[in-house]
Amino acid sequence: MTALARNLIAALFAAATLAGAAQAQQQPYAGQQAREIKSLSPEEIRQYLAGAGMGYAKSAELNHYPGPGHALELADQLGLNAEQRTAAKALRDAHHAEARAVGAKLVESERALEQLFRSGRIEEEALARAVREAALLQGEYRLAHLETHRRTRALLTEQQVARYDQLRGYGERPAAHHRAKH
Repeated sequence: MTALARNLIAALFAAATLAGAAQAQQQPYAGQQAREIKSLSPEEIRQYLAGAGMGYAKSAELNHYPGPGHALELADQLGLNAEQRTAAKALRDAHHAEARAVGAKLVESERALEQLFRSGRIEEEALARAVREAALLQGEYRLAHLETHRRTRALLTEQQVARYDQLRGYGERPAAHHRAKH
């Protein structure tokens, strides 16, 4: 194969790749029009209804505020005593119940917003109210996760938090981040 032929094939391949990428950018929602709630995937709905973390507590988790579920999974390695285990389990169970309840309300708020658009008759005030309700529930869902991490942190010693970070792959804690128990 000549150099010219190789260059032509490479150019055609690059053009086809770019055309595919351009089409994907022009049709980012293709296939999602059949969703029950367009703004949420079936997996997102499932996770909200289950009270899953979905990254909502990342600010806490990556700043030395462990979650109770992972702390319980690592209980032996962290050296949690019986009192800490009991408190973490109670916190986890209460959190799951709260997160599932808020998650269900959040899914319903997105369903209501969906219904507004399906109706084809959307008044400005109704749209604003529906969006604010969904946003409020998003905030409540995130707060539930972050507050649970804050409360879990208060159950652990500095050494347990440092060990948790290490076991979860977050590396060494910088000296500036060591702080008194909250």
